[in-house]
Amino acid sequence: MAMTNFTPLSEADRRHNEYLDRINHAPYFSIFLMVSSAFVLFTTLVLVGIF
Repeated sequence: MAMTNFTPLSEADRRHNEYLDRINHAPYFSIFLMVSSAFVLFTTLVLVGIF
């Protein structure tokens, strides 16, 4: 197995990592809105279909 040489991060790498940390997050709010919308739409269709 080849040896891996780790070098300190350059300033550009550090800025790039900070940028990715800032923008990479799970879209929990969007997921919640989509699931809620699907539930409300399904419930509405069922209730309209019954009556």
